[in-house]
Amino acid sequence: MDFKNKKLVVLAPHTDDGELGCGGTIAKVLDEGATVYYVALSTAEQSVPEGFPKNRLEIEVKEATKALGIPESNLTVFHHEVRKLNYVRQEILESLVQLRNKIQPDLVFLPSSKDIHQDHLTVMQEGIRAFKYSTILGYELIWNNLSFDTDCFIKLNEDQINRKINALKCYKTQEGKAYMNSDFIKSLATVRGTQIGTQYAEAFEVIRWII
Repeated sequence: MDFKNKKLVVLAPHTDDGELGCGGTIAKVLDEGATVYYVALSTAEQSVPEGFPKNRLEIEVKEATKALGIPESNLTVFHHEVRKLNYVRQEILESLVQLRNKIQPDLVFLPSSKDIHQDHLTVMQEGIRAFKYSTILGYELIWNNLSFDTDCFIKLNEDQINRKINALKCYKTQEGKAYMNSDFIKSLATVRGTQIGTQYAEAFEVIRWII
């Protein structure tokens, strides 16, 4: 796919999900001239570790998306309660439809259909409803996936993987979690790259492909 002049939306149930699932791809498409919009549905204030202000994750997502190269004007942050997004799914759908009408994206990234986290499942379902006229790719968060269909691979270079890692380092509240480890991030990208004969890649489930 030629990403030049394309408009992409990344749907993140919680701040950091988008970077974890497709941070390298975000760096790549920005390099190639795409416009990226990042939408976080929850700042998980109820889960912020002790010692940090409750709004810390909102600050961190601004720092992380800036590190990837997304303008702050293209960042939208909602404050729905963590683990309860299914309680407000209609409100989420209406917000996403408004964004769809405003942006009219070519490509949307959202959690995989095999993701078992209740918030991720809600965002996946409502995202498909809202953006059914766009190509939709489900990103990989293997700690939440019972299985994962590697239907699509996006090749990445060393710089793009390093930018993903640097963006994730902005999340000081999430330090110590295994999936935030730089070696893990690079190892998974290496595995996906090996599957297609390149150094690094991110894999995606094809939910809808419009040519």
